Amino acid sequence: MAAAVFKESEKMDSVKHKSVQSEVELAECDCCGLTEECTPAYIARVREEFEGRWLCGLCSEAVKDETFRSEEDITTNEALDRHMKFCEQFKSSSPPPNPAEDLIFAMKHLLRRTLDSPRKNGSTPTSFVRSKSCFSTPSNGEVKSEV
Repeated sequence: MAAAVFKESEKMDSVKHKSVQSEVELAECDCCGLTEECTPAYIARVREEFEGRWLCGLCSEAVKDETFRSEEDITTNEALDRHMKFCEQFKSSSPPPNPAEDLIFAMKHLLRRTLDSPRKNGSTPTSFVRSKSCFSTPSNGEVKSEV
């Protein structure tokens, strides 16, 4: 009897889960173009807050931050216009001419900074120190490999 009730409960949970999944819609951010899965109610709330435009969570937080950190009093719509202008400038900027070289340069710079940074007790990083020589010196002076 308990097993039958449990199975019926599982069926009801699965029906509820399917109905929740069918209520999810894709919404594209009017600023950055990111697509998110959201409920229609959430989409409506965001559009109401941002005068008919739908914004992803990151852009909506950036717009709120813009209104608070602005030196003059600006409206949400003005902050939204500023953020949209920023997004357009970012999207229209071109990528670096040679991204592979830029990555190599950045990694080289990071490695040099890491090696040049001060260490605790003057120690060197353990990842760059050889713990044991690959050659041993026997008593008769011959060099033999331990490999």
